[in-house]
Amino acid sequence: MTGSSARPRRHPVRPPADVAREAIRASGARLTRQRTRVLSVLLSAERALTHHELERRLERGPGIDRVTLYRALEWLTRQGLAHRIAGENRVWRFTATTDGRSPAHAHFECGGCGAVLCLAEVRAGRAVPLPAGYRGERVELTVKGRCAECAPARGRTRRRPGRRQPRGDEPSIR
Repeated sequence: MTGSSARPRRHPVRPPADVAREAIRASGARLTRQRTRVLSVLLSAERALTHHELERRLERGPGIDRVTLYRALEWLTRQGLAHRIAGENRVWRFTATTDGRSPAHAHFECGGCGAVLCLAEVRAGRAVPLPAGYRGERVELTVKGRCAECAPARGRTRRRPGRRQPRGDEPSIR
């Protein structure tokens, strides 16, 4: 077989629960079902999730009460396995950091639906000049705009979040 006709081997993607268990064990902390489930949900999410979104996703399996979820998120954040992002609406969103992303990266927040995405390739640098005696602890960079679903497309009416668009034969009431 020649090199040009050989196909590269595909490695199976590891289940998020396995990655979560490994990351928690590597932290040296006690491995619990709740921590594993919360981190697993964060790892499988395509965007940062609010506490309520996490709660809904966790309802699919053995329940985790609200207080335990808050404690697990706080613990994961302290361990560096997750980070939280404050949205414009003052709601915290959480995302996993076990995939090697630096906590000093930028985020994108959609003004339409509120989705927050990590922009791992955009670094939020710490080189911000401060007045004498001031000491920065972290820099947060958030790009605000509209995601692909909320941005108006040419020739298409923009959908307002939470509002049903009237059909062609219905009057639009504002």
